[in-house]
Amino acid sequence: MKGFLRKTLGVCLIGLGLGILLVLLLPITGWLFLIGAIVIIVGFIWLAC
Repeated sequence: MKGFLRKTLGVCLIGLGLGILLVLLLPITGWLFLIGAIVIIVGFIWLAC
């Protein structure tokens, strides 16, 4: 059960990061793009654990 919650949280982080990136592709701003990329990376690291 713990592993399931962990994977779910990781997928949510990746989805959130992708959402941020998609919104920010309209106005291109470096900081928010960086935040979105970091969220996606953290999500993948979380899934890998």
